[in-house]
Amino acid sequence: MALVSRGFHGKRRGNDGRTPPGQYLVDDFPVLSVGPTPRVDTDRWQFTISTEMGSKHQWSWQQMRALPEEKPTVDIHCVTKWSKLDTRWRGVSLDTLLDGIETQATHVMAHSHDGYTTNLPLSDLRGGKAWLAYTFDGKPLSPEHGGPARLLVPHLYFWKSAKWIEKLTLLMRDEPGFWERNGYHDYGDPWQEQRYQGD
Repeated sequence: MALVSRGFHGKRRGNDGRTPPGQYLVDDFPVLSVGPTPRVDTDRWQFTISTEMGSKHQWSWQQMRALPEEKPTVDIHCVTKWSKLDTRWRGVSLDTLLDGIETQATHVMAHSHDGYTTNLPLSDLRGGKAWLAYTFDGKPLSPEHGGPARLLVPHLYFWKSAKWIEKLTLLMRDEPGFWERNGYHDYGDPWQEQRYQGD
């Protein structure tokens, strides 16, 4: 079985100052997955932030949806070289979720319902740079794109925006996630073309 499902192609090269080097623009929203798409019932959905000291902060679907929501419009960039501009989302800022959580952590491991993991510096989830997103283009986020909720970190390659998000583990040191253990760059800045280790 292929690790990445494809079946799309770019329509034009971007040169508008918003498209990182090596990327092409798409009008559709390609679906890429490591494995089968999980179906997560919002009645059982739960999101957890675990600190480096072992304390846990949890939200049910209803509790998460009761938090103040934001409506970011952002450009997204996939490591497979497509970019999509002006994507419209709705979700809860990670600043809101992390507010009041005492931590000295420097990094985060994001965990998905299907077992997928990806690592990020904690600073990349703060300062209005990341969301727990549950709608796309005015509609509930479909399972194929990570619904009912996914991590949205648009300034990094999109493999860092973990689908079907379940948990964030706060860490005192960086640890590689799934793709990082399999040769992808540890950070993944599209503007630096940080696709693979050594880039």
